[in-house]
Amino acid sequence: MINQVRRTACASVSLAPFIWTSASRASTAWPAKTVRLVVPFAPGGTSEIVARSVAAEMTKNLGVSVFVENKPGGAGVVAMQDVVKATPDGHTMILGHVGTLAVNPYMLTNQPYDVNKDFSPVTMLAKVPNALVVHPDVPAKNFKEFIAYAKKNPGLLNYGSAGNASAGHLSMEYLKMVTGTFMTHIPYRGTGPQMTDLIAGRTQVAMNGLPSISNFIKQGKLRPIAVGTASRIAALPDVPTVAEHGFKDFETSQWYGLMVPAGTPADVIKKIQEEAQKALRSSAVTERFATDSAVGGGGPPAEFAAFIAKEQKTWKEIVKRAGIKAD
Repeated sequence: MINQVRRTACASVSLAPFIWTSASRASTAWPAKTVRLVVPFAPGGTSEIVARSVAAEMTKNLGVSVFVENKPGGAGVVAMQDVVKATPDGHTMILGHVGTLAVNPYMLTNQPYDVNKDFSPVTMLAKVPNALVVHPDVPAKNFKEFIAYAKKNPGLLNYGSAGNASAGHLSMEYLKMVTGTFMTHIPYRGTGPQMTDLIAGRTQVAMNGLPSISNFIKQGKLRPIAVGTASRIAALPDVPTVAEHGFKDFETSQWYGLMVPAGTPADVIKKIQEEAQKALRSSAVTERFATDSAVGGGGPPAEFAAFIAKEQKTWKEIVKRAGIKAD
C-alpha cells in the first residue's frame, strides 16, 4: 500500500513540470487568433479614434487582426457584460474609460458585474483634453458670457453627449455643479448622432474630447469657449481653462485604457501591454495624438490600476454631490 502511494506521489511529482510547462505554453500563445477590441460607444467619437489608431498598429506588428467592434448601449454596460463573459485568454479586450470604470459603480445600482473584480487593467492608452463648445447661434463669445447666459436662462440650453455616463455627460454635470447652472442633458447613442444635432443647432452645448470636434472648430461650425484641462492646450492656445475663470481645481479629461476579463494570464496581459506600448510609440499614433493634444500611455497594469482607483475616488464624490443619475 505504501509503495502504491509512493508510486502515485512520484507520478504526480513527475507530471507537475509537464503540466506547468503545458499551461505556460498555452498562456503565452498570444495572439493565437483574431483579437477583438470592444468599444462601448457607437462609431464617430473619440473612443473609436483612439481604439482604431492603436488597433491598426497592433495589427501591423502582430500579423493578426485586432479589430474594433462598436457595441453601444446601457451606459457601457452592454459592452462590459459581453466582455466579462468572454474566455479570459487575451483575445477579447474592452476599451475602458471614465464612465464604465469610475462612474458607473456609483451611478448604477444594479451592475451585473464588479469592475474591480471581474476585469483586469492592462494599460492606459490615452488622455484626451475636453473642450467646451457651443453652437454659433448661442449669444456667448466667451466662458464668462456663457455662464451668465446659462444662469439667466435656466433650462433653455440643451447639451448633448455620447450617452449616459459618457465622458461628455460627466464633464458637463461636473461643470453644472461648480458653476451653479442648469442645462438639460440629451443623451445619444454615440458621438456621431450627438454631433449631427449639435452642428444642426438642435442642441447648443457640448463638452467633448478634442478629436471628435477639432475639425468642426476649424470650420467655424462650433465655438470653443473653454478647456477642461489644468492648463491651456497647444491645439487651442487662445482658449482659457475653466479653472482660469475662478473655478479652482476644475479638471476633466477623457481617458481610455485596455481591460480584459479577470483570469487572463499575467504573461498574456504583459504581452498585450507591451504591444499596445509599441503601437502608441509608432509615428502614426503619436502624430495623430499630437494633433489633438492627446497624451499617450502604455505603462504597466499596476500603474493603470492605481489611476483607476484614484479616478473612482474622485468621481464617487462628484456623483454624490452632483446627483448624477442614469437618465
